[in-house]
Amino acid sequence: MLNYLWLSLVLLAAIIGAATGRISEVTAGAFQMADTAVMKIALPLVGIMALWLGLMRLAERSGLVQQLARALRPIMRRLFPEVPVEHPAMGSMVMNMAANMLGLSNAATPLGLRAMRDLESLNKNPGTATNAMCTFLAINTSSIQLIPTTAIAILAAQHSKDPTAIVGTAFLATICSTVAGVAAVKWLQNWRIFRIRAEDAPASPVAPANTSASTDAESDLPFKPAPLTTWGRAALGLMFAGFAAVLAWMVVAPVGYHTATAALHAQIFPTHVPLPPWEDTSAHNIALRTVGTLSLLAVPFLLVLFPLYASLRGVKVYEEFVEGAKEGFQVAIRIVPFLVAILVAIGMFRGAGGIEAMKSALAPLLTPLGFPPDLLPMVLVRPLSGSATTALFAEIVQRLGPDSLTTRMAGTIFGSTETTFYVIAVYFGSVAVRRARHAVAAGLVADFAGVVASVIICQLMFA
Repeated sequence: MLNYLWLSLVLLAAIIGAATGRISEVTAGAFQMADTAVMKIALPLVGIMALWLGLMRLAERSGLVQQLARALRPIMRRLFPEVPVEHPAMGSMVMNMAANMLGLSNAATPLGLRAMRDLESLNKNPGTATNAMCTFLAINTSSIQLIPTTAIAILAAQHSKDPTAIVGTAFLATICSTVAGVAAVKWLQNWRIFRIRAEDAPASPVAPANTSASTDAESDLPFKPAPLTTWGRAALGLMFAGFAAVLAWMVVAPVGYHTATAALHAQIFPTHVPLPPWEDTSAHNIALRTVGTLSLLAVPFLLVLFPLYASLRGVKVYEEFVEGAKEGFQVAIRIVPFLVAILVAIGMFRGAGGIEAMKSALAPLLTPLGFPPDLLPMVLVRPLSGSATTALFAEIVQRLGPDSLTTRMAGTIFGSTETTFYVIAVYFGSVAVRRARHAVAAGLVADFAGVVASVIICQLMFA
């Protein structure tokens, strides 16, 4: 499917650009996005990948990932019946989903790439996406969002009276998009057109993944981690108690608490809202503040937990971290061709004016349905480019006001949909998957459901 979509974007860009006299913009868009793919996405990703893959290696070697997967076995077994319940992929996917829910994009992407690599180890047809891969991508593109931090920050910057008003609508919309995405991927995988074809099979037989030892959560480790001692449990207990105390303090802290903490907290909860969050004792705001603080503390918590737990179980934390970090550079370089291909096609299509042409064609159809035409450019760009969507959302906020119904619809859409083509290019590119099967269709279904749910929910709550 990606073959047809990519070719369609390139051909339409050339045709529309020639018809509108914007050939120079088509060329500029191609070169600009090629530079963006390498210099602004792939290379900066190296350091982040090295950090999180190093931490993931510690979590895996200590048996923490396997224990996490076992705890969520009932849910994961239903979503991914093809993956052995004790396989490392289960833990990687769980951690990626948790990072997405908390809005930790810097952590979610490396963890997702690690999950794809683990899923590829079970793939009997290299180059073709498995059902588990497609399901994982569908969940990624429709992940339930607890705090849409970027949208809230843009609304607050434009002095919205209630920048956090979209938290509830985004949460409900992402539930709808996640349900739609999972339902679509499970339904589409049985279609004849998306089944694994005979020509996808490798020329020589591939041995099935080793699952015979999957009953032992630590069977794939190079050594059996040492059991936790009484002192080890005490150390972990102190760490958890310390973070719980910090969490409680940040949620209920007085107005005059430390300036550095206030500035850090303001990244999620802007300080210029009418009532400072730490003074509002309503149940809604306390719950919102708690979730936001959890997002703020999640990364420091993991940075401490993984090395400490691994050390307490006898893992050589520095050596294992370095071994895991080495994979970061390799993964980032591997995705470059896939990123260049998809982003160049998107840049050409945008430069040719394809988005504006689609807006003009669709506006007469959607306006009678209660869908504001001002949302069309952002909705059409959202599956293609995250940075362009951010710019379009900021323009809507500035032009229509931060508290208008259309703006809140746009913020909810921004927080409940994903850059589907970018996610697929990065994740599948990291494991050299060229035949995406039904992953694109399921991701677009999830995006569509998120958009429709956002409009309806905002009309019910704000109109």
